[in-house]
Amino acid sequence: MRADRVFAYGAAAGLLGDLLLGDPRRGHPVAAFGRAAGAVERVLWRDHRGWGALHTAVCVGGAVSLAAVADRSVRTSRIASLALTAAATWSVVGGTSLGREARAIGGALAAGDIEVARERLPHLCGRDPQALDADGIARAVVESVAENTSDAVVGALVWGAAAGVPGLVGFRAVNTLDAMVGHRSAKYRRYGWASARLDDVAGWPGARLTAVLAAVAGSDPRGAVRAWRVDAVKHPSPNAGPVEASFAGALGVRLGGTLSYAGRVEHRPVLNGGGRAVEVGDIERAVRLSRRVGWLALGVSVAGRLLVNGLRAKGRTS
Repeated sequence: MRADRVFAYGAAAGLLGDLLLGDPRRGHPVAAFGRAAGAVERVLWRDHRGWGALHTAVCVGGAVSLAAVADRSVRTSRIASLALTAAATWSVVGGTSLGREARAIGGALAAGDIEVARERLPHLCGRDPQALDADGIARAVVESVAENTSDAVVGALVWGAAAGVPGLVGFRAVNTLDAMVGHRSAKYRRYGWASARLDDVAGWPGARLTAVLAAVAGSDPRGAVRAWRVDAVKHPSPNAGPVEASFAGALGVRLGGTLSYAGRVEHRPVLNGGGRAVEVGDIERAVRLSRRVGWLALGVSVAGRLLVNGLRAKGRTS
């Protein structure tokens, strides 16, 4: 079995495993990485970009190195390689848990229990739940589903197609580290700078693919492309902008506006200003769109890897 087929079968099995099982409640590898990164931070933290860059290099470099060693150790066995790829994919993607959390909040809102919705919102994003009414929570959930479709599914598959198991693990390490220290708080403004910039670079291809596939899989492709083209550049994040704008256009809703994070208020640009306000039912529509985008991303990633390897083989024989 060729290496590109190992990735194709292994990634498909891992994505199916995520669909059927979701994330493990205990012993999740990403949680283990988070604990290790936290321990490194306690040793290295200084209010300085250089120390933050060292933290990033140690944590991401260590994760990628361990993945590369594991990948090399099973290379002689295609079955073991396939199993490792499947396990790594299942460990790093989080589409099912994303959908479950979003639906749980949507269910609470539909039942009129805004307090339960507020309690669950921090499981999905970093907004201040007490500052949001029901419509604000619904909008936050749709925005989080859009952004995390790229961060928790598509980006990992893109890097897995490019670099196999080390790519899968490396992308998740970068994304997790950014969530831990990459935000603009007083403590991490300088220390988390390197992690945030590396996450911008690593997330760039997955975000653009997510935006394209949201347009393809959504109910309004033209609206998605128009919102992406007009509004994405207004967003402060180079990767969240295209994804959220495309989802907004695809769903026909209006995203963005005033947000509150840890007591800090941000006035974000409106995405797809011609759309209607988000309703509770749009949470389910966003989750379904996210799932379609994830499976399409698998197909595109596998096809891209097969094509590149085919062209390389043709070049060697010509």
